[in-house]
Amino acid sequence: MGSDPVPRGGQKLSGIAPIWHPSPNFGARRDGVLPELIVIHYTAMESAEAALDRLCDPAAEVSAHFLIGNDGRLWQMVGEPWRAWHAGAGEWQGREDVNSRSIGIELDNRGTHPFSEPQMAVLEGLLADIMARWGIRPEGVIGHSDSAPGRKFDPGPRFDWARLVRQGLAAHRP
Repeated sequence: MGSDPVPRGGQKLSGIAPIWHPSPNFGARRDGVLPELIVIHYTAMESAEAALDRLCDPAAEVSAHFLIGNDGRLWQMVGEPWRAWHAGAGEWQGREDVNSRSIGIELDNRGTHPFSEPQMAVLEGLLADIMARWGIRPEGVIGHSDSAPGRKFDPGPRFDWARLVRQGLAAHRP
């Protein structure tokens, strides 16, 4: 991470250059941990723009590394080496502070309809890039509901986990 306090981003990912829209809501990863998880969320908001506003609002104290619009647009708000504030309280396989251990991806979806083809295609490319860059295995790609069961339900039953599993981008889901 170095001494640079600015969360750099906007690197080219799978041929797509994310729209760099920095959020002030980030910090250093705690205890020197590196990303070993990718947490997938849905925004549950009216639009990607509304979600982007919230994820970049200092008063909201939430953020994510990436947001993928229903139309496939990709924004990056926090550089991957930094800790975004997307997972909240929770744990995964006995490890707490999921924010420090993960990269958060928000998907523009209310959870009530299928995720669009353009959005899923961008997600697949983004997952492959992040997994390769950080050495994250398919078992490390989880939903927000996995790290906060009973409190969070995203990405929800309309999310096509089987599609990701077929491509080696997630592990089998019960």
